Amino acid sequence: MASKQQILEMLRDEPVKIGHFVGFKDLTEIHNDWLKSFLYQNDDQTLQGHRGSYKTTTLSLFLAIHAIEKPNENVIFFRKTDTDVQEVMRQTGNILMSGCMRYIVSTIYGVDLKLVKNSTAEIQTNLTTALKGASQIVGLGINTSITGKHADIVVTDDIVNLKDRISTAERERTKIAYQELQNVKNRGGRFINTGTPWHKDDCFAIMSEPVKYDCYSSGLMSEEQIEQLKDSMTPSLFAANYELKHIASEDVIFCEPIMDADANMAHYGLAHTDSAFYGSDSTAFTVMKPYNGKVYVFGKLWRKHVEDCYNDIYMYYNKFKCSKMYMEKNADKGFVARDMRNLGMKIVPYDESMNKYIKIVTFLKKIWSNVIFVEGTDLEYIEQITDYTEHAEHDDAPDSAASLTRVIYPKMQSGDYTPIFM
Repeated sequence: MASKQQILEMLRDEPVKIGHFVGFKDLTEIHNDWLKSFLYQNDDQTLQGHRGSYKTTTLSLFLAIHAIEKPNENVIFFRKTDTDVQEVMRQTGNILMSGCMRYIVSTIYGVDLKLVKNSTAEIQTNLTTALKGASQIVGLGINTSITGKHADIVVTDDIVNLKDRISTAERERTKIAYQELQNVKNRGGRFINTGTPWHKDDCFAIMSEPVKYDCYSSGLMSEEQIEQLKDSMTPSLFAANYELKHIASEDVIFCEPIMDADANMAHYGLAHTDSAFYGSDSTAFTVMKPYNGKVYVFGKLWRKHVEDCYNDIYMYYNKFKCSKMYMEKNADKGFVARDMRNLGMKIVPYDESMNKYIKIVTFLKKIWSNVIFVEGTDLEYIEQITDYTEHAEHDDAPDSAASLTRVIYPKMQSGDYTPIFM
């Protein structure tokens, strides 16, 4: 049985042990350093860690430990959306209700720990004696109304994501939302920012100077894991997410996509599937519909064999009420097209003879300024297009989109953007 003094020393020197006690066995000494800085540093701080470095897990532990160490201070925790917040709030509540934390509270305070509030939006323990009225931990999406909200500590986690990488408008929205948080911090309070950078002009540019832990320095990834990840994504995406740096490409063809149109705008369009069989390619599915001077596009990417995507493709084909689907038959002699037809889809198989790069820059590039991606499109699908160059390792999404553009382009060339039912 640990004494009160021993527990207080553990909280001060080795708070990561609580993570080990509640099941987070992969946390290391660097996470102990992160925890101590979150708990005891007085200044604003920004921590950038590579994807999969347990930043959010460490934050959950901070939220739980802080709630019992300083029960009269309140924290507002922001992520990109309300849904993103819920995961962390649940985990924080579970940590607080663990046997470990209840024992710590019983030993330090001589009371049984209880959660007066324990929801995906608010957590309040029975330890607080403050009369503020605000819960000890409040979780909000970054774009939620913050009128009347105040906190001793404002925490942001992953408020920058792939959407910020590919959209200037999204980057500016995130920056404006972050700047408004300055009004939330109480006098003498502080900011804790964590996440992964996605673009040289994203919101991290206006945060405090970051401390960085890339995939090479964290000690959390093996060389084999790093190489596997390099093979699975574009160089610029790997650089941003794992090396925490940005690669400027002068060869990029597609810039600043327009996104988030209503999904209904792509209904009754044409579909295309670019099949993956083996290796690192992805199966890409595209729906495209020209309408009223614009081209509405829905896209999905699955990093798996096309046969494992049949049910998803069939579902989206019907969801978007597609009139037919185009499929290249060079690689498999038309067997996938036959399978799709047997599922009840109207399939147009074709032999591809055009150079892929020429096809993409000839067709997709020419309509790019009129393309609007509809809600539900995979951000990875859009990112693969915006990252495309002549020497890109992954080109399934731009290839699929360009192949479908080639079908509708003859009418568009004459200025006819009316819906096509072929």
